[in-house]
Amino acid sequence: MEWFEALLLGLIQGLTEFLPVSSSGHLEIGKEILGIETTDDLLFTTMVHAATVLSTIVVFRKQIWDLLKGLFQFRYNDQTDYILKIAVSCIPVMVVGLFFKDQVESLFGSIHVVGFALVATALLLFFSDYASRPGRKSVFPENTYRNGISYWQAFSVGLGQAFAVIPGLSRSGTTISTGLICGVRREVMAQFSFLMVLVPILGETFLEIVGGEFGASSVGTLPLVLGFLSAFVSGLFACKVMIALVKRARLSWFALYCLFAAAAIFIFA
Repeated sequence: MEWFEALLLGLIQGLTEFLPVSSSGHLEIGKEILGIETTDDLLFTTMVHAATVLSTIVVFRKQIWDLLKGLFQFRYNDQTDYILKIAVSCIPVMVVGLFFKDQVESLFGSIHVVGFALVATALLLFFSDYASRPGRKSVFPENTYRNGISYWQAFSVGLGQAFAVIPGLSRSGTTISTGLICGVRREVMAQFSFLMVLVPILGETFLEIVGGEFGASSVGTLPLVLGFLSAFVSGLFACKVMIALVKRARLSWFALYCLFAAAAIFIFA
C-alpha cells in the first residue's frame, strides 16, 4: 500500500464512519478502485477504525468524563443507567462477533454485496425519515424513559448495529434509523449512536492484538501513520457535522446518495 493510498483510504474512513453511507462499504469501493488486496490490510483497517474511535472520544470527551464520574459513585444514577443501556446495545454485535465472524468476513471483498447493502441503507434512511417526521404520531408510546431511551430501544438499536457489520450497511445510518423508528428522539440518538460503537470497536481491536493477527501485515509504517492521521482529522469533522444533521436535517438526502453509489457499483463493477 502506497502512502497516498493510505491517505485517501483514511480520509474515506473518517468521513464515512459517521455519515450514514457506510464506511466499510466505501473502504471496499476505495480498495476496488485502487486495486488493493483486502487480505493484506487487517492492521491498516483496524488502525483507521481506531482513529475514528479516538475522534469520537475527543468530540464527546465531556460526556464520557461525566459518565465515568457517575459510574464510580457506585449507585444507580443517570450515568449508570446510560452505561448499562450502552452495554445492552452491544449484546447483539457481541453475539455476531463470537459466533458468526467467519461468515461476516466472507462478505468482505465482494463489491456487489456492498451495492445491495447500500440499497438497504437507503431504504432504511427513507423509512426512518418518514417515521420520525414532525406531526406524525408514533406507533410507540410517548418517550418518557430515563436518558430518553429505554432498555428495549437500546437493544433494538443494538440489533441494527449487529446487522451493520455487513459491508455497505451503514452503522451510523442503521443505528440512528432504528432508534428513530422505535421512537427515540433525534437529539438522543445523535449521541447514543456514536458512543455505543466505542465498546465493540475497542473490544475487537484488543482481541486482534492479543490474537497476534497483525503479524502478517505488509503495510508499512508511513502508510499506517498517514492513514491514522487522515482518518482522525476527517473523523473529527464528520462527527460534528453528523450530530448537527441528525438533529435538524433529513436523512433521505443521504439515502439518495446511497442509491447513486449502489447504481454506480452495479453499472461499472
